[in-house]
Amino acid sequence: MAPAPQPLEGVGGPMTNYVPQGQEGGARMNTISLSVLMEFITQRTYHDLTVLAELLPRKTDMERKIEIYNFSSRTRQLFVRLIALVKWANSVSKVDKSANIMSFLDKQNMLFVETADMLARTSRETLVRSRLPNFHLPAAVEVLTTGTFNRMPTCIRERIVPLDPITPSEKKQTLLRLNQVIQHRLVTGKLLPQMREFKIKNGRVIFAVKHEFNVALTVMGDGTSVPWRLLDIDVLVEDKETGDGKPLVHPLQVSYIHQLIQARLVENPNALNEVYNCLHYFCQSLQLEVLYTQSLRLSYERLDDNISVEEYVPGVKITISYWRELTKQDNKLELGYRLTVQSDGKEAGRPLAVVHVPSLSAKDTAEVADRAVRSDHLSMERLIVHTVYIRSVSRLSDLKVEFQSLLKEVDCKYNLIKSKNILLKMFCIFIIGNLQGTPAYLTVPVLTPCLRAEQIHITIDTHTGMLRCHVPKHLDCPIMAEMQATLNGDHSRLGPLMSELRFWITHRRCEKTLQHLPATVNQNLTFLVQPDNTLLMPGRHKIFVKLHRHPTVVLVVQLKEKESMPNEMEYGFFLGFITYQLNENDISSEESSQLPVSKQTQQSELPKLYTHLDGLIEFDTFVVTHGPGTQVHAQTNKRKSNDLAGPSPKQQKTIYPAYFIPELAHVVAMCDEKIPFFNLSNQFSLHNIPNSDLQVESNATSLVLKLLSLPMPGSQAQGEQKNNAQFLPVIEKHVWQDLLKRLISIGIRSQMNKNNLIRHWIVEIAFNGTPLPSTHQKEQGTRRTVYLTYEQTSNNFPKTVKDLLNDWSKIVYLYTLVYDFAEYFKNKRLNIADMISIKSYNYLNLLIGYGPKKEVTFNIFWCPNTNGFRLIFVGGISAVNAHSVMREQLENHLNNRYSLVHIIYILHESYYPLSSISKLPIIPLLGIPRPQVPVLSFCIIAESPFIIRLAFQAMHCIEIRFRSGRLVAIRDGAYSRFDRNLIDEFTPIQGLKSFLSKYVDENTAYRGRSQNEDDNPPSPVGLEDNFNNPSSVSGAGAGGSSPFLSSGMRGPQSPRDSSLRFPAPHTPPTVSNPHTPASPHPVAGNTTNTGQNHPNFNLTSPPAPHMPHPSPSGGGLMPSSPLNPQPSPHMVHSPGPNTLYMQGHQDSPFTAMSPANTNWPGSPSMPRPSPRPGQSPEHKSGSGTAAGTNTSSAMSRVPSNRSWAGATPTLLTHEALDTICRPSPHPNKDINVPDISPLERFLGCVYLRRQLHRNIQSDETLTALNSTEPGVVLFKVDGLQCQVVLNQLHMQSLHLKITQLPAPLTPDGKHPFQLAPDDLLTLEQFFDTRVAVSPYRPNALSGFTRALNCAPQVLKDFVQIMRLEMNPELGGDQLKWTVQFCMRVPPTATPIVPVGNSGVLICKLKILFFLQITRIPYNSKDWKESPSLVLPMVYDLNSNITQLAERREQGPSTAANAASALLRRFSEFSAQHGQCSLFPAVRDLLTNLQLPNEGPPQNQAIGQGMGPVVGANPNPMMLSAMAPIGQVGPQQVGPGYPQMGQNQGQQ
Repeated sequence: MAPAPQPLEGVGGPMTNYVPQGQEGGARMNTISLSVLMEFITQRTYHDLTVLAELLPRKTDMERKIEIYNFSSRTRQLFVRLIALVKWANSVSKVDKSANIMSFLDKQNMLFVETADMLARTSRETLVRSRLPNFHLPAAVEVLTTGTFNRMPTCIRERIVPLDPITPSEKKQTLLRLNQVIQHRLVTGKLLPQMREFKIKNGRVIFAVKHEFNVALTVMGDGTSVPWRLLDIDVLVEDKETGDGKPLVHPLQVSYIHQLIQARLVENPNALNEVYNCLHYFCQSLQLEVLYTQSLRLSYERLDDNISVEEYVPGVKITISYWRELTKQDNKLELGYRLTVQSDGKEAGRPLAVVHVPSLSAKDTAEVADRAVRSDHLSMERLIVHTVYIRSVSRLSDLKVEFQSLLKEVDCKYNLIKSKNILLKMFCIFIIGNLQGTPAYLTVPVLTPCLRAEQIHITIDTHTGMLRCHVPKHLDCPIMAEMQATLNGDHSRLGPLMSELRFWITHRRCEKTLQHLPATVNQNLTFLVQPDNTLLMPGRHKIFVKLHRHPTVVLVVQLKEKESMPNEMEYGFFLGFITYQLNENDISSEESSQLPVSKQTQQSELPKLYTHLDGLIEFDTFVVTHGPGTQVHAQTNKRKSNDLAGPSPKQQKTIYPAYFIPELAHVVAMCDEKIPFFNLSNQFSLHNIPNSDLQVESNATSLVLKLLSLPMPGSQAQGEQKNNAQFLPVIEKHVWQDLLKRLISIGIRSQMNKNNLIRHWIVEIAFNGTPLPSTHQKEQGTRRTVYLTYEQTSNNFPKTVKDLLNDWSKIVYLYTLVYDFAEYFKNKRLNIADMISIKSYNYLNLLIGYGPKKEVTFNIFWCPNTNGFRLIFVGGISAVNAHSVMREQLENHLNNRYSLVHIIYILHESYYPLSSISKLPIIPLLGIPRPQVPVLSFCIIAESPFIIRLAFQAMHCIEIRFRSGRLVAIRDGAYSRFDRNLIDEFTPIQGLKSFLSKYVDENTAYRGRSQNEDDNPPSPVGLEDNFNNPSSVSGAGAGGSSPFLSSGMRGPQSPRDSSLRFPAPHTPPTVSNPHTPASPHPVAGNTTNTGQNHPNFNLTSPPAPHMPHPSPSGGGLMPSSPLNPQPSPHMVHSPGPNTLYMQGHQDSPFTAMSPANTNWPGSPSMPRPSPRPGQSPEHKSGSGTAAGTNTSSAMSRVPSNRSWAGATPTLLTHEALDTICRPSPHPNKDINVPDISPLERFLGCVYLRRQLHRNIQSDETLTALNSTEPGVVLFKVDGLQCQVVLNQLHMQSLHLKITQLPAPLTPDGKHPFQLAPDDLLTLEQFFDTRVAVSPYRPNALSGFTRALNCAPQVLKDFVQIMRLEMNPELGGDQLKWTVQFCMRVPPTATPIVPVGNSGVLICKLKILFFLQITRIPYNSKDWKESPSLVLPMVYDLNSNITQLAERREQGPSTAANAASALLRRFSEFSAQHGQCSLFPAVRDLLTNLQLPNEGPPQNQAIGQGMGPVVGANPNPMMLSAMAPIGQVGPQQVGPGYPQMGQNQGQQ
């Protein structure tokens, strides 16, 4: 810590600047370290708190509060000062520098002052009495001349100056001489045998006694009477287990022994013997003490009462007893098991000896002593361990002899695991060293062969001495407890226990063998009445194997011991059939199957726990294990073949684990695999399905059950199937025979799924080729295989057979359909191969591709559940399959006609119109009619294969009927086809006929038709019916003929059919629009005879004379043929409703009245009657342009705009339908909206026009005016007359025309305020480009009409905002934001008004409106990064204040706060009296608003190309839901463009 600065004036007194001598550059004395200061403060606070805690309990409550307050106040002030000091310390670097400078200056000042003081003191005090001494000149001359001084006193030399040391050579000679003296003394003296190991070196002799001590001696002279001198004593006794590496003898003790022995060495003739006796006795006593200490610690810490110190005499002996529990049980041992470590009383020089009770051999005793006592590691633990080990080996050897006499030809082994540094289990301790041996154990095999883990392991408990036995693999064996008691007691029951253990282990082997097989081993069965068969009685000589997949079958395995070899087992197998019963009166399963279902249900409620044996079959073990493909027998045959060929050098043998029983595994697997086949074969026999026996395939790969044939579907129909048999298609005999000829084989196999281990039936049905070729790569060969998979469950075989028959019916019925279709497909004249592509036909499914690129497909298959064909439509890579919407209608048509050719033609002809219809958006939209209720934009409803209804926003409906010749008929679906009423759910579409006529190809659809037909109301009967023939109404879905096969050609006909009839139903279709009521008109004629006027004819024969011949001029849709007859001229001129003529024109609403409207080229036309008097029959439009030139067509033919005109069908080509359904840019280029279809734009305009009419009727501020023009909405609002019309050129946009009405003068004679013509034009443009555009929301209209209803001054400012939105360049360079006037509440707006509602609200004298402002990019930023705000603005008419609307419960954002503050400042300082403040406030906001998180803009010049055009849409909600929200931004903003002036108020 730097020293604290001191004032230069010296305010602290003279002691303040005092610096001690020698500390001038160091820290100043009046400074303290900050850490020390904090520690002092903490200690003081802790001390005060401690004192307070001790004193407070003795005081009153008031005194406590006072003391606590004083303490808190005092401590707070102290820590506040500390905080201030810490904050001040942040600038301590500057203070440090100043302090160092001051310290340096103080030091220099002090040096000058002290120098002056010392000089003054020397001159005044020291030098006054200073005198020179008398110099010793002789000594100085001697020192200067000789360099020595010889006159020094002698006492100094004698006392201080040391003698000269001896040289190294003299030292070496002295030590050699001393070694000779020592050697001479040892040779001439008497030495004990224990001290014969010594070493003479460096004038000393060192005696070493192993495991006891080392001692060093020397002599101080060469005389014989000079005593020995003791130099060093090293005690070698260590306690490595409990000593923790510390010496056992204290240095004081060693010093005492050293003094004692040195005293005895003086005048002792046997001095060396005295040294050995003293040290030897001390070391032996120390060894006994170490063993005693280890014994106590072992008994106390780990072994408890298992060992005990019986006797301890210090320095003499110690006796330890062990195996105390065995001693208590064995009465023969009175003293028990003991060992004694003692010294030899006769010979004191001998080491410690070990004595055992009972006695051991001398060899074992010596080995124990050498290992435990006479070693470097003195350990009582090792002594006991090795003693127990030797006794365990002796006892196990005796037990081995006894087991060998009991078990003949069985080798019993006892093992000694010898290793170094292993973990011993006897006392749960670690043994470190070279002591070998661990507890020995005896292994006795129980079975042959026997795993090592299955043998009985017998060992001795090293703690108690009791015998312990266990089987390592079966530690939970219950027999081991009794066997262990027998081993420690009477051995007479060893034989029966071994036999019982043998059966018990065999049971476990059976369980282990079957653990991976679907079977469970049980010891017994729960019989209610015990059977008489001894095999089924409880016992250990048998096991019961229950098969998981077959609960009514049990396998009984009988176990036997071989008489010649008791350790080997024999197995017998019995197969039992069981049933389960609840009590004695319970019936069997066979009888229960004959009861009613109600009684079976009552019996099945309670679980059946008891077993009843129905039968038992004995297996021949040799037969069941030596069948074909059996691995048990394969090795035997291989061995025999090798024996015949000669002995092989190395015989191979199958090695199984000892616990694995191959015979049992094979029998269980065989039963589990074959029983399902037998049950399935019985079910086939019950259904009269011929089948062969179970066969083994080649190379024993699998089992297979062959079926010889399968029945014809419908022949075995029962119950409901009989009732539904009349609706099934008829299988003709020759088709059935052709299918049987192609059938090669039917095989059933069983297979297991590797993932979930579930078995399945695999049925393989092989056919020879197919009648219909496909393009699939795997279907090019002559052999076609069908694989059927069924789940294999127990007792579910009837269901499997039923499923197989159902799948067989799928094959047969689909083959019947394909067989008939194959003939038409091969007929090149029908060109079916050009329409479709056969992707795949695998007898179960038929996959056909169609479309332009044949990439969209549909799949045909038979469904047994519904007894009908099903269709699945799949789209391609680049195209979708639009036929999915009419899948049910197409299925109904196919199941009624059973003709695939009709489906092909329907799909081919309706692909293009349906693809066009599918381009219409079908996503749900909000805000129609309510903001929070989603409504589908378009809903496609399929009524039949030929009729589609389009519901637009649940308001309007369009009916589209598919016609031949690439035509569609479109009419208003709000009109019923059966009467003159309207459908309640839909509203007629005004102008639909006019809109569709703009896309009509006159040359194709309107030949000879008059324009004035639209003026006549349609007849509900004549619109759709042709002389009361409702076939066109019903369509093919209910049996009616297809319009694609009846116009110009006749449908394909089989040579076997008498004719290809298309009967028409008498009622509307069953699958139709639920809003369409049934037809009230009866059928006048019988249509069942349609098409039966001509007899049968052959495909290859020429047409009969009575058949109609084609016109000589040719033409038509297809060439004339027996399958495509053309009408003759006389049939056309027939005045009656000709059948063939009606069949070709049944979809035309005026067919019956217009026989001249025919498509047969070359046929003479008849003059049609005029629908209205005075009209020429030949009246028709003269324009012949195609659908692409819509303008000329529309100009030449202007249809009626009456509401019922849309009920008359309008014929359009497929190209025209695609044009009105495909998204395209808006015809008006000024309207920049996402691309949508013309049809959606037209319907949206119709919908908005209707909503505007409703708003005018419901809003009191709007006054409706009568208009003579159809389709024009005329209303008046606050001095403005508005006219909303539909653009008659393309009918895809609404336009507003505003006229200023003359206003009367004010009471003061002035003209009232009126909008300028430019303002009216701006309102019109805003309506055209912002309001009446996609997505056509009625609330936008409501907001616009409310804005028109505002005061003229307010409306003037609204117009200014609209003008600025549509032309952002008028704002100039000073604007920072662009503005958008929201007619609806945006989603990101403040939740004041629900989202989607009208964006302009008027409440008394306040107007709420919403503006969306977007920051103009600057500093090279992008429009995507520009922030956008939605501001709810409120204008008060009374106070003329424009402010931001805020909710009280929800705090505004930072940007809203900035905008609100800017508006308040404008109203206070910038508002002008007599002028509407709405637009000036908005302009000031766009000019001066700056967000808090943005810096000052630089170079804010937005030129052309900086971003998209502002005002392309007022807000994201105005965009279509099908297109992403585009970016908005200004265009051409900068100098040079006309600026927009301020609103000048009243004119």
